Amino acid sequence: MTAETLLERITDYANRPDPWPLYAELRDAGPVVRQADGSHLVGTYHEILALLHDPRISADRRSRTTGSPEPAGELPKPPFLRLDDPEHHRLRTLAMRPFGPPHSPARIDALRGEITRITEELTESLRGRERVDIVDDFAYPLPVTVICRLLGVPRKDEPMFREWTDVLVASADIGPEEDTNQPDKAAMQARQEMGHYLLDLADQRRGRPTGDLLSAFVNEPDPVQRLTPDELASTAVLLLIAGHETTVNLITNGVLTLLRRPDQLDLLRREPGMLPRTVEELLRYEPPVHMRERIPLADVDIAGTTLPKGTPVVLAMASGNRDPRRFPDPDRFDPARPDNEHLGFGSGVHLCYGAPLARIEAQTALAALLPRLGTATLAQDPPPYRTNAMLRGPRHLPLEFAPD
Repeated sequence: MTAETLLERITDYANRPDPWPLYAELRDAGPVVRQADGSHLVGTYHEILALLHDPRISADRRSRTTGSPEPAGELPKPPFLRLDDPEHHRLRTLAMRPFGPPHSPARIDALRGEITRITEELTESLRGRERVDIVDDFAYPLPVTVICRLLGVPRKDEPMFREWTDVLVASADIGPEEDTNQPDKAAMQARQEMGHYLLDLADQRRGRPTGDLLSAFVNEPDPVQRLTPDELASTAVLLLIAGHETTVNLITNGVLTLLRRPDQLDLLRREPGMLPRTVEELLRYEPPVHMRERIPLADVDIAGTTLPKGTPVVLAMASGNRDPRRFPDPDRFDPARPDNEHLGFGSGVHLCYGAPLARIEAQTALAALLPRLGTATLAQDPPPYRTNAMLRGPRHLPLEFAPD
């Protein structure tokens, strides 16, 4: 095994339960390591942070000059998450108008009551059961229900999105170069179907607003601030997927981490005021997003290595979160950790759009589960993981509870 095979080994499903030794090997091999397929892997905190803030580093796959570029004729257009400024800034700003500050500062905070109510319903459904799957029974339905309510998707249609989302997330995974033609075609079809559904839903609210995000987008009075149909479709698809996928992992990884560390679980049950700091440490220690791909728009020199224009660069943010040059004793889970400026939500202009909502959901979810976790044990450790290496988390997390 050589450093040139690190990306292949990190993304190998066999290493999904414990990629941390490979990330340590990556950091030891150098801040930047060229891979056998010509891409570069970056695993150290300060270099990742610098590249996330470098305007010469593109989030747009169409900037690639090697490997598999973005499929031609993709409809709807790529979401702002995968665009560069100034187009990224324009679309992100328009999407933020009804979502959060400064135009709608109270929308997310006003959801706290709804999130609490949904969480209580889910927690109540677990009562009396001696075995549950935290993913299917709790961590998945909570953020899906919240983001659907926020967008204005009818409850009866919520199940439609799981199949579409699974296809789209699979196509967005990161790994060594291989033929991605079939997954890309499937993702294009799923993106089109989801986009058309959301556009039709938005059209039903045109002139008849119902207080949700789709209503706000389609009834924007200022034509300059209005999204085109393609932009509305891509933005709505992004919000729906990003609004729950990472939060599922954050909640599930949180439960798994706390059950593996009963001392920290006991401390948190005694001191629930530590929940916000616990969630921040989870975002560092077991982040829901492990990697992001970026493309240099010009040759970029960093840490003694030149990243060639157009060649994929994989930023292993989970590795950066455990960089001992940035975080003392990085492999220790420590909710009291000071100066915890992690990369769990990224950084720079693409800092996670939904971070405030994810924090509220994770804090509310863990607070509701704490009373029951004291009698819970892991039915399987390690649990079965999702195939996706970029969005890493258990696919199932079966727990067994002592009888009430």
